[in-house]
Amino acid sequence: MPTDTPPAASGYVQPEVDVRSLTELLDGEYAEIRDLVRSNLTAYASVLDEADDLGVDAYRERVRELVVEMAATGQTGMGFPREYGGGGDVGASIAAFETLAFGDLSVLVKVGVQFGLFGGAILHLGTERHHEAYLPDLITGQLMGCFAMTETGHGSNVQALGTMAEYDAAAREFVITTHGDQARKDYIGNAAHHGELAVVFAQLKVGGTTEGVHAFVVPIRVGGEVAHGVHIEDDGRKMGLNGVDNGRIRFDGVRVPREALLNRFADVTPEGVYESPIDNPDRRFFTMLGTLVQGRVSVGGAGVNAAKVALAIAVKYSVRRRQFEAASDTEEQLLLDYGLHQRRLLPLLARTYALHFAQDVVRTQLHEVFSGATDDPQARRLLEARAAGTKALGTWHATRTVQECREACGGAGYLAINRFAALKADSDIFTTFEGDNHVLLQLVAKGLLTHYAGEFEDLDQLGMVRYVTGLAVETVIEKTSAHKLLERVRDLLPGGDEWDQEAGLLDSEYHLAMLRYREEHMLAGVARRLKRGIDQKRNPGVVFSQVQDHVIAVAHAHVERLVLEAFVARTKALPEGGNRVAVGLLCDLFALSAIEADRAWFMEHGRLTVQRSKAISREVNDLCRKVRPLAEDLVDAWGIPTEMLRAPDLVGQDLSGRSRVVG
Repeated sequence: MPTDTPPAASGYVQPEVDVRSLTELLDGEYAEIRDLVRSNLTAYASVLDEADDLGVDAYRERVRELVVEMAATGQTGMGFPREYGGGGDVGASIAAFETLAFGDLSVLVKVGVQFGLFGGAILHLGTERHHEAYLPDLITGQLMGCFAMTETGHGSNVQALGTMAEYDAAAREFVITTHGDQARKDYIGNAAHHGELAVVFAQLKVGGTTEGVHAFVVPIRVGGEVAHGVHIEDDGRKMGLNGVDNGRIRFDGVRVPREALLNRFADVTPEGVYESPIDNPDRRFFTMLGTLVQGRVSVGGAGVNAAKVALAIAVKYSVRRRQFEAASDTEEQLLLDYGLHQRRLLPLLARTYALHFAQDVVRTQLHEVFSGATDDPQARRLLEARAAGTKALGTWHATRTVQECREACGGAGYLAINRFAALKADSDIFTTFEGDNHVLLQLVAKGLLTHYAGEFEDLDQLGMVRYVTGLAVETVIEKTSAHKLLERVRDLLPGGDEWDQEAGLLDSEYHLAMLRYREEHMLAGVARRLKRGIDQKRNPGVVFSQVQDHVIAVAHAHVERLVLEAFVARTKALPEGGNRVAVGLLCDLFALSAIEADRAWFMEHGRLTVQRSKAISREVNDLCRKVRPLAEDLVDAWGIPTEMLRAPDLVGQDLSGRSRVVG
């Protein structure tokens, strides 16, 4: 037992965690598919060693083999229609991908490229002719493909892609051409060795008119050989994920039939007439990209689960590793009994639970939108923004958590036999692919500032500035979900305008009110700065650039508020008992840690006194002490197979039975 366990005399009774029941809660409605993935991970656990032992080429081949073998179990095809061999369940496909992140991340990313990006583009951007031609073999992994969007000179700015697809009406073909080094497709997974087809994003030119970016199915290999007119280079070794064959692709007048255009949102007649049910080119572009939001939801969830692996190892190590005679003359003290070690790991544990529940919300929204349960355009816009924000916070959390956990395991954590070397190298890119996190948060802020107006898809950065500055600041605030915050606070908390000084520190309504206030105040500040700059007749682009730090801050505050709301709602819905108490401790710890981390802002804006700020820090310390004896059960509830921890010296052989596949 820890030496500083809160005494019963304080009125606190330590809860008992029912690990199996908590696992069932966390797995939710997708327990069956998650257990299938756990079983597959255990069966193929040797890949964690092979990643170190094999050369790059052999490792890539091993990863490809595993992807095909896992596909045969039905794990990777859950999101595709049943008539083509899939499972017909979008939510299940996301849950499977999240769980796969417990294992080798090259396998995860290879699955993401093949079934999420390549397969998802054909499913969502194509029509029946494409589905029939490609989906059956794609779902089994027999047809490997890649998603050729990113270019050397155009990553996040997809609308400016340089690859050209010009329609030749006489031949009824599109001619795909790479114009210069900046337009070459780069970092493309599955391109260097395994891909046979590529979904290529290019500027469509018909009859001398450019119609914007569209997607085409282009063969890049025929019979195992690189196709005529296609040039492929291997990107070589990367910082991590070396089981994925990333490459560069150029197209030198490659001809594909007219039917190669993925034509759900636009088509070209045989005679060369461009047709689309969406007249506005910007709206058409954002509608096309919006169908690919599944990738962001997947990567955000994968980041959270990578953090779980790191925390499981670090927590297990900290309850068996002793260091210094701190509280006894006869034996050294366990690491997790030190207040500093608790402070390092347990708020991260709480945040991981918070992000898990936030991921549940965005996964459910995705399932509803893509399964046809709702066709509300507003729901789709909200999903896109929420997916962008959750992905950003989830992947940043993974990067921070893996590093902190590595350090918390000292020199032992630096050995390659443990998971940290691979976790650090392989998960680092999560903050960049499927959208650079800072760019994604600007998308979130755009939605907040315009409240997803009918013109949302039409508004580029400058259009957004002009739209916002055309409104009164009060109108911007009125349209946000945090509107009339203070009126709500007075109904929920004591003290009138002094609510933030008199509310209980462990009152979830106080926590929510603080984060809502921060978001609303930041949003008003950004709107005022934009308006002031335009009133001074300054260039809208310059005005926006100078407030970008505020834009990112308000987006971050917004998403963190959504995360807390999801956590509070899930906690309140739990039945009475030890698990509800334990999860409630984590919810309080997450909320107060978030307030503490931004205490400077709250103090600058009059919502936190010095005395209350100190009281919050004391409360965080107390919550850490309460969570400490529950910590191992809380990480065991994630159901990470023992084989995935791959850290015998850290977690201890005697604990190998605790982390198990829950069935």
